[in-house]
Amino acid sequence: MSREGVEHALRARADERDRISGDLLDLESHTTYQLLKGASLRGATGGRWAAAQESLATLWSLNDAYRSVLREAERIRGARSRPGADELAELTALLTGPSVVLRAAAKPVEQRSLLPQADERLTLDETVTRMDAAFREVTSALTDIDAVWNAVLPRLDAAEADLRHVRDLVRELGEGSVPADQEAELARLRASVLEDPLGASVERDLDRLARLLADARTELELALTVKGEYARRREDLLAALDRVRAAESEARLAHGAVVVKIALPPQAQPRGRADALADELTALDASTGTWVLRAKRLAALEDDARRAAEQSHATARALYGLVGRRDELRGRLGACQVMAVRKGLAEDPTASDLYERARALLWSAPCDLTKAAAAVETYQRAIHGGKG
Repeated sequence: MSREGVEHALRARADERDRISGDLLDLESHTTYQLLKGASLRGATGGRWAAAQESLATLWSLNDAYRSVLREAERIRGARSRPGADELAELTALLTGPSVVLRAAAKPVEQRSLLPQADERLTLDETVTRMDAAFREVTSALTDIDAVWNAVLPRLDAAEADLRHVRDLVRELGEGSVPADQEAELARLRASVLEDPLGASVERDLDRLARLLADARTELELALTVKGEYARRREDLLAALDRVRAAESEARLAHGAVVVKIALPPQAQPRGRADALADELTALDASTGTWVLRAKRLAALEDDARRAAEQSHATARALYGLVGRRDELRGRLGACQVMAVRKGLAEDPTASDLYERARALLWSAPCDLTKAAAAVETYQRAIHGGKG
């Protein structure tokens, strides 16, 4: 190599050395690397990280040997302001030849031979290539482990936060307890993810546990709300029961008014629920169950009272609607009679009989709406020549 070639090679190798040193420092300061250094790993992760550590040990050995060669080259170059032929030859050998010596690794006694172990000699370029392969193996393991931890550990932290919140709610409510199996399972899942992230399969269990904790938190928050609002909601429920009674009274009045006009089946008799709901409220007042259970029962009672009032109002409307249906049939019968007169069928015996039958049904009390509707339909077809 010429003097200019040596100078250029030394500068390039110095830059390369600094860059490699920076990458190795970044590796050692990586958060996951620091965690793994003190972690108790097992399973797939333990095997993967053990292989990565072997590569890391090789990487440091190569780096030490690589830097030693560069230090020697810099010493020779610095000895004289203008290196002579001998120095240039020596520098050329160091910078381009197999100058990096990788000492043979000590083997366990069962793997040794009595023959000497040969050291490996590499050029600087070969050394950098070997270091890069080892570096990539280590960072690949870090990346895979880091990906699992980044995905799962925040969810475990969130589940633990939910567990603490549930525990606080239980304490505030003054009843119940956090299931011990949930605490134990959460601890097991965290240990599994920390010790073997590459082999752990915790997603399904974590999903299930997160749902359980979320449901428990929702129930306890509702129970606390009900405990604080019970007196007010009880008064509101009493008012709602009064509305149910009023709606049921309206339905009974409607039934009484309609049953004399319209033939109704026995099942049309309105049935009241107000007394049964009031008894449930009394039982709830005397209940010694948990507030979680009382919250559910109170919410169910509120829904039942609302539906009972709506049902009674609907029953009353339906009953009065039957009278409206009878009146609508009477109107249709009258319109058909007018049509019969226009067509000259007013004196027709068959049409007259059909008219009288329909009229008798519609003006009888109570009126059988089903038979009356069929009679009106028959009369209408008759005056239209058999067409509907």
